Amino acid sequence: MQKFTPSRHPITSTPANTQRGLVFSTILLLIVIVGMVLLALYLVKLDRTITHKFEGKRWDIPAKVYSQPLELYQGANVDNDTIKKWLELLNYQSNKSYERTGSFHKSGSTYYIHTRGFTYSANDIDPEQVIKLSISGGEIKSIQSTQQSKTGIIRLEPVSIGGIYPDNNEDRMVVSLDDVPQPLIDALISTEDRGFYEHKGVSIRGIGRAVVNNFTGGSRQGGSTITQQLIKNFYLNSDRTLKRKANEALMAVLLELHYSKDEILQAYLNEIYLGQNGKRSINGFGLASQFYFNKPLNELRVDQQALLVGMAKGPSVYNPRRHPEAAKDRRNTVLNNMLVLGKISQEDYDAAIKKPLGVVDKAKEGKNLFPDFLDMVKRELNNVYYADDLKNEGLTIISTLNPVTQLAADNAVEKKLGELRRRGSKTKDLQAALVSANPETGELVAVVGSGSEFTGFNRAVDAKRQVGSLLKPVIYMTALESGRYNLASSVDDSPITVELSDGKTWTPKNYDQRDHGFVPLSTALAKSYNQAAVRMGMEFGVDTFVRQLRRLGVKEEIPSYPSVLLGSVNLSPMDMLGVYQVFATGGFRTPIHSIRTVIDNQGRILQRTGLNTKRSIPPETNFLVNYALQGVVKDGTAKRIQSLGSNLNLAGKTGTTNDYRDAWFAGYSGNYVSVVWVGRDDNKSIGLSGGSGALPVWEDYMRRLKLTPVSMPAPEGIEWLWLENNSGKLSNERCPNARYLPVLANYLPREASSCALDIYQQDRAREQMAWQQEQNRINRQRQQEGLEIPNSAVIDENNGSERQADTWYERALEWF
Repeated sequence: MQKFTPSRHPITSTPANTQRGLVFSTILLLIVIVGMVLLALYLVKLDRTITHKFEGKRWDIPAKVYSQPLELYQGANVDNDTIKKWLELLNYQSNKSYERTGSFHKSGSTYYIHTRGFTYSANDIDPEQVIKLSISGGEIKSIQSTQQSKTGIIRLEPVSIGGIYPDNNEDRMVVSLDDVPQPLIDALISTEDRGFYEHKGVSIRGIGRAVVNNFTGGSRQGGSTITQQLIKNFYLNSDRTLKRKANEALMAVLLELHYSKDEILQAYLNEIYLGQNGKRSINGFGLASQFYFNKPLNELRVDQQALLVGMAKGPSVYNPRRHPEAAKDRRNTVLNNMLVLGKISQEDYDAAIKKPLGVVDKAKEGKNLFPDFLDMVKRELNNVYYADDLKNEGLTIISTLNPVTQLAADNAVEKKLGELRRRGSKTKDLQAALVSANPETGELVAVVGSGSEFTGFNRAVDAKRQVGSLLKPVIYMTALESGRYNLASSVDDSPITVELSDGKTWTPKNYDQRDHGFVPLSTALAKSYNQAAVRMGMEFGVDTFVRQLRRLGVKEEIPSYPSVLLGSVNLSPMDMLGVYQVFATGGFRTPIHSIRTVIDNQGRILQRTGLNTKRSIPPETNFLVNYALQGVVKDGTAKRIQSLGSNLNLAGKTGTTNDYRDAWFAGYSGNYVSVVWVGRDDNKSIGLSGGSGALPVWEDYMRRLKLTPVSMPAPEGIEWLWLENNSGKLSNERCPNARYLPVLANYLPREASSCALDIYQQDRAREQMAWQQEQNRINRQRQQEGLEIPNSAVIDENNGSERQADTWYERALEWF
């Protein structure tokens, strides 16, 4: 066998092998190139995703609704109780040193208040300041501040009353980095990402440490930087997949290429999830501070800031309300991290870990403090703005709500409704509505329209019920305006039967089931006589009555049948508030509104409600109606509210509907016009009249407020005269049935009472006799002095011609 000997020459590649190698290399190169292109395209896509959201609209920010601010100035009608309640609603803390915002100190009747400040718009910003004010006799006697005020008015910031939230159920309060305390930033970086200011989005050391700990059985750690956490929360989800982690790392690097560390940190502080408030999530440290402590971030202690930072690891696990011990341990871990990095001293650390958590039991943030009023604001906003804009654009709405007045309304309704419900079976299911406004501005200040839980049915505006005698002043307003009647004119309260269009008849009765015959017009209104009102209303016509309601601002459909004269028309408390607002302001109608200003998230004013006041009825007519409504309080069905103070000159009208189904009272002081309705949702009889059902609620509410008198000066078209009561004729103060009353100057009475005529004739006779005696005295004097005595005939003739120049009526009217 021949032995095989290897050749010393290398085996050379065949052309086929070379070709295969080139093909493989080319394919590999193409794969790499395609992969790089695809990776580049993918990175471009990720980059666009990052920049589009980060530079655009980052979050759907809810609209926040606030009350009006409390205006403080020398002479303002602000008492100690008002200041106390306002500070409580703002969660100000009593502190003798008052060195921090949100703190105050009271010494005797003097307050030192360190305000938080408030941004009303880009050009209207109240800085934080310390206010010193002294209160005496229910008003501010002196006031000083560390900030100069050009107007002399210092505003205590408005109270948050609720929000309008986005559909994704995320809630947040966006804060700038400048508003975040440095200790909170130190705590966050010490705990979550110590190399935040050194890495470029991804920390290799952090990833390695996490891998080692996870494989060696140490405490499980994530290697994510703050930037990666922001990417996960802002752009991605929490899936534990390699693809998601890879995307997270790539996007973190890209994010850091585009934006500064401060921009990234600020976004993280506002994005981080820190708990749940019912259906809504708590996002960002600004909102979390309010949710857990009812304070802004800059008023938190270091240990409280550390608690919030600790919750970032797991808001459910470290929820301080549910798991206080776990939350405290986590807080102390964060504090220890700060100590290790030298961000706090050992002394501060020792003091901080001994502090209680300090979390409030129930958060005010996210709760609609006054849901009925907030509902009114939403309804008004919906007339102007799209729903998505209200939910997502971060609007700030300054409402007209006065929180102290609203609390008075809530407490009055709760107290008096409770008393009425205990009366019997008819009243156990009683409900009520109360609306109150500033008559001069039309600003709504308080609303009660639902039960203990708001269900969406707001009786203040949704309960369309018959209003009964609340409309009677409109009937008498027509009569007075016509000039046929004055306040003392006689009206007939005898039985009346009205024939209806279908051939049937209607015979109204008085509530006391009695006939009162001829009574003065003012008495008929004060005592709320039905028969007199119907007779008067039919004299001028139902169509005239409807037109008058339109003048007063009623927009609802009004039936044209006669029973509408007694209030058989379905109107809401808000409708009636508008009517009585006109009476309270001398005849001017200013639309009732619940919003002062709407501001966008850039501080620009989108809406400012100005005074849209129009003359509704003549001032002289309104003056007479106001006088008549004051008579209802002085001598009529609302006499009980005289207890609030006879000097207040209160005016108003009770209302009761058929079978005692609805009880109403509408009335006003100088600074509040308010309407109360009491009834049952099923429209069954409650057995209460306006005076026994609604009036006690109104009285209790108004008693809780600081009222000013009704002061309505008589306009030019008014004359004051003595009139005979129940005839309206001219009279004299010496007559037994005379009243000194305002009368329209264009329609003065042309007749005088027999008593006044007798007195007038006697007075004229005495005047004539006195004149004659004086002339005789003068003549005797001239005769004694030897002077010529003028021709008496000439004197008599001149005197007679002077008297003939005046009519008897003109001379008598001046005398009367």
